[in-house]
Amino acid sequence: MKRPVLSVVIPCYNEAGTIEKVVSAVRAAPCEPKEIIVVDDRSDDGSWELLTRIAGGGGTDKIDKLLRHEVNRGKGAALRTGFREAAGEIVIVQDADLEYDPAEYPRLVAPILDGKADVVYGSRFAGDGARRVLYFWHRVGNGFLTLLSNMCTNLNLTDMETCYKAFRRSVIQAIELREERFGFEPEVTAKVARMGCRVYEVGISYAGRTYEEGKKIGWRDGLRAIWCILKYRFFS
Repeated sequence: MKRPVLSVVIPCYNEAGTIEKVVSAVRAAPCEPKEIIVVDDRSDDGSWELLTRIAGGGGTDKIDKLLRHEVNRGKGAALRTGFREAAGEIVIVQDADLEYDPAEYPRLVAPILDGKADVVYGSRFAGDGARRVLYFWHRVGNGFLTLLSNMCTNLNLTDMETCYKAFRRSVIQAIELREERFGFEPEVTAKVARMGCRVYEVGISYAGRTYEEGKKIGWRDGLRAIWCILKYRFFS
């Protein structure tokens, strides 16, 4: 395999119902060549068994690098593990559910490939893409966290908490990340701002999940995000 243009890092914890479809969608995404890196965060619902079968199958949905934590550590820890292994010029974060569409990768990486950006955020609120209507208070909370983050970083993002973030590999591998769980989002935002990276934002679609469908983030993660925004602005 020649050096990939794109490395897709997929943190996975108990996503047996969606992980195979996600890997298939990522493999079919119109960006080549690419590598798929999946980090299983000690799943106990059959996800790991599915992943080992996909990785060993050698078919069109093959996983290029499959890693596993010995204990459950969180999304941020899984992403750190995946980032270290990335070989592509551009690194994208892809959740293991079906909320974000890999077919939109070309839109996400275009500002980097055009030489305009070092980091690109895929905003669920800054475009005409279809977006599933769900929880009002989640939207309020997201808006508050994005506003607070912008006040501390002097960026003008519309969706700091989005999963879809694309980085030049040289950027993301130069950042010392510490957060174990969903604090990754405000932490990495603070640190790319501090580095003076050229940050772009593009609109994406979003098919959010309900808690009954497997959504994991909760109010405690929101409180942690507030702390992380302040921590990485004033105390780190």
